[in-house]
Amino acid sequence: MDDALELSWGARCAGLAFFSLSIFSVALGAVLLLVRRWPNPWCGCHVCRAYLTGSWAKDFTNLADWYAHLLRESPTGTVQVHVLGCTVTANPANVEYMLKTRFDNFPKGKRFAALLGDLLGAGIFNVDGDAWRHQRKMASLQLGSVTVRSYAYKIVAQEVETRLLPALADAADEGKVIDLQDVFRRFAFDTVCKISFGLDPGCLDLDMPMSDLANAFDTASRLCAMRGAAASPLVWKMKRMLNIGSERELKKAIKLVDDLASAMILQRRTLGFDNTHDLLSRFMASDVAMDDKYLRDIIVSFLLAGRDTVASALTTLFIHLHKNPEVAAAIRAEAGGDKPSTYEHLMSLQYTHAVLFENMRLFPPVQFDSKFCAAADVLPDGTYVEGESRVMYHPYAMGRTPSIWGADYEAFRPDRWLTGPGGSFAPASLYKYPVFQAGLRVCLGKELAITEMKAVGVAVVKAFDVEVVGENGRSGWAPTFVPGLTASISGGLPITSLTPHLHEEEVKLKSLGCSP
Repeated sequence: MDDALELSWGARCAGLAFFSLSIFSVALGAVLLLVRRWPNPWCGCHVCRAYLTGSWAKDFTNLADWYAHLLRESPTGTVQVHVLGCTVTANPANVEYMLKTRFDNFPKGKRFAALLGDLLGAGIFNVDGDAWRHQRKMASLQLGSVTVRSYAYKIVAQEVETRLLPALADAADEGKVIDLQDVFRRFAFDTVCKISFGLDPGCLDLDMPMSDLANAFDTASRLCAMRGAAASPLVWKMKRMLNIGSERELKKAIKLVDDLASAMILQRRTLGFDNTHDLLSRFMASDVAMDDKYLRDIIVSFLLAGRDTVASALTTLFIHLHKNPEVAAAIRAEAGGDKPSTYEHLMSLQYTHAVLFENMRLFPPVQFDSKFCAAADVLPDGTYVEGESRVMYHPYAMGRTPSIWGADYEAFRPDRWLTGPGGSFAPASLYKYPVFQAGLRVCLGKELAITEMKAVGVAVVKAFDVEVVGENGRSGWAPTFVPGLTASISGGLPITSLTPHLHEEEVKLKSLGCSP
């Protein structure tokens, strides 16, 4: 009996020792992984110290503004954040080297794919090599089609006339406080769903909550962006393994995105897709075999490309127009009071085109883009980049660089894009202005996005005098951005004074006491 008890006690001791050894092994493995994956966790340089402690926030509203400051101060326009194992550049020569000259050595990379894989899957924004080339070829054929462009413009024009302008007019009549950022996000979500999937979520009813898909997509985008900001990937990977915190929330959001995307695919199969023009139907009708997972990834990619970027650019556009009323007046003059906004008319608006590009110079919808250096390389400015390390080019910082845009880089000046006696739009090199990326990955939906921005901007400016209130309406005030894959303003863009714009004839009648 005593021997049995002793054996039991000994077994318990052995079990405890084994358990302790297991815990020690896991902890040691975690530390070793951290050291291997976290390139220089003990770097004490001022850049790394400011990043880790968050002390940069004492002087800058946004992390992007801090990066812009560092890159302006750098003689090469490049800095290295050692604790992230990341090289950040605003040097156009480096951008061209990465996106064109040595394109194959600077892919998205497996680490980037891991960050966004749960949301983007194997979509075009998250893959390299043959998978990327195949999707790009298919997307290029569809987006380059005259039929698709005509179909897309008709949808945008219809949404503007029948939903957007009436919604803004109702708000003006009732004196409502509205969030213009929310309005544009709803508008862009409706249009991208119609153009891409042939479905109408009806979000642009301001009295109704945003759709479940839009909310889930917003949450997933924000939490995926937080992964990229972590000093070590071990942090979010451990949380995902334990299903806790932000990773638990992300898992729920992505499940909802998956369920709604599956329902969308099923509905499209049920309704048929042989004689429809939306992008999803055109992909499904192609000769290439596609399973539901592949189609789901296409849906998410379209949402990312066609909704958040357009809404972001339109939101910041009206901040600039509020602060520069003479620019809004010039847009009205160019557009003409009674001229119909046909596709051809919109494309002829050179000054308006310049306004859009100047807005995105200062507030690009995607503030930075990351690549990974496959093999050790040297950038044109002499910066050595280790193999398997992250390299980031920064459009937000590039738009605030005097060596690219001159000493008045902070000024909102659309005429910097115009040339000749007629004021024709003159584009800058995409490597100086990589808002739509550049090189082999240049944005395929660029023309569609610009058309949508023009249609909305011109229609709203012609119909209303928009007054932004609160901090974002103050001169010299910089908006605060929330974490996300695209730029989104914290607190939105509240409007409390949205008055119908009176044309010259109406102003004269009103001055005479007559009703226009």
